[in-house]
Amino acid sequence: MSTKNNSKDVLIETASRLFRIRGYYGVGLKDIIEESGIPKGSLYHYFPQGKEQLAIAAINHTKAIVIDEIQEVFDDMEDPILALQSHLDHLSGIIIKSDNIGFPIGTIAGETHSTSEPIRMACQLAFEEWQAIYRMKLLQSGYDEKQATDLGITINLMIEGAILLSLTNKSNKPLEVAKKQITLLLKKD
Repeated sequence: MSTKNNSKDVLIETASRLFRIRGYYGVGLKDIIEESGIPKGSLYHYFPQGKEQLAIAAINHTKAIVIDEIQEVFDDMEDPILALQSHLDHLSGIIIKSDNIGFPIGTIAGETHSTSEPIRMACQLAFEEWQAIYRMKLLQSGYDEKQATDLGITINLMIEGAILLSLTNKSNKPLEVAKKQITLLLKKD
C-alpha cells in the first residue's frame, strides 16, 4: 500500500474515531489533522469538499467495520439467537474494556439529520445495511420476509439503544437486557 493511501486511511480512521467519541460538531478539521499527524494539504487533497466529505468516508469506514464484525459472528453460527447473543456479548466486552469508544454512528446521525442531507443519507444506509444482515440471518433460519424485515429493524434499534444506554450508564447492563429481550423475541415456541 502506498503512502498516499495510508495517509487517506489514517485521516478516515482518525475522523471515524473522533466523530464516534465527540460527534460531528465536537470535532474540527484541526483536531483531525493534529490527531492524525497528516498535513492539512493532504486532508484537502483527499477531501476537497472538507469536513462533510470526510465525515461520510468515516461513516462508511465505521459501517464496514461493524458489518465485518457482525458477519464474522453470523458466519460461525447457524442459529440466529446464538449469533445475536454472541454479537451482543462482543459489544458488551468492548464497552467494559474501553471508556472511550463512542457511538458507532448514532452521534453523527443525531446531530446532522436536519443539517446535512449527505451525512443523513450515509447514516441511513449504514443502519439499513446492518438491518439487512439481521434480516438475512432470520430469512436463512425460516422467518418469513415481513417478519424478518420487521425483526431486523427491531434488533437494530434495540442494539443501538442498548449501546447508547450502556455508554451513558458506563455499564454493559443495557446490552445484557437487550440480549435477553432479543432472545425472547426470536424464540419460536
